[in-house]
Amino acid sequence: MNPILQTSRLRLRRFTLSDTAFIVELLNSPGWLQFIGDRHVRTEEEATAYLQNGPLKSYARHGYGLCMVEREEDNIPIGMCGVFKRDNLEQPDIGFAFLPQYHGTGYAYEIASATLQHAREELKLPEVWAITVPHNERSKKLLEKIGLRFAKTFRFPGSEEDLMLYSTGVGRD
Repeated sequence: MNPILQTSRLRLRRFTLSDTAFIVELLNSPGWLQFIGDRHVRTEEEATAYLQNGPLKSYARHGYGLCMVEREEDNIPIGMCGVFKRDNLEQPDIGFAFLPQYHGTGYAYEIASATLQHAREELKLPEVWAITVPHNERSKKLLEKIGLRFAKTFRFPGSEEDLMLYSTGVGRD
């Protein structure tokens, strides 16, 4: 499979339906459940539906979406990263999540910064947003490190959860 982008240590590629076991593992990891939320994906069949209705649908509709992050040296899947367009946000947003054993390795910064550069240069997106929950300190620090700035706190319609919106457009002339 052709990578979307490569860094010195990582490769970003589109998900395929053969990635279901990884999806089950990642979506049930402690960090995902705590900061992103339970997507009720416990089986490979549910992971197939998640991929079909999420990343694969996004690729078809927008030409981009969340992608698999693999280590270059051994092709081991370690997380996901990408830019995707939500129906309820004005701008595309960047998202990322990694298996816990890869936290603190610099992988998230490496692939998120490369993904943001790809969004600007290859996808020609003039602005990219990101959202996170207020108590996800690691995510907030990473978003700021890759160049996004806090814009506002908001809630999705029908939700009681406060979210923090970050943007590449905040503070620019």
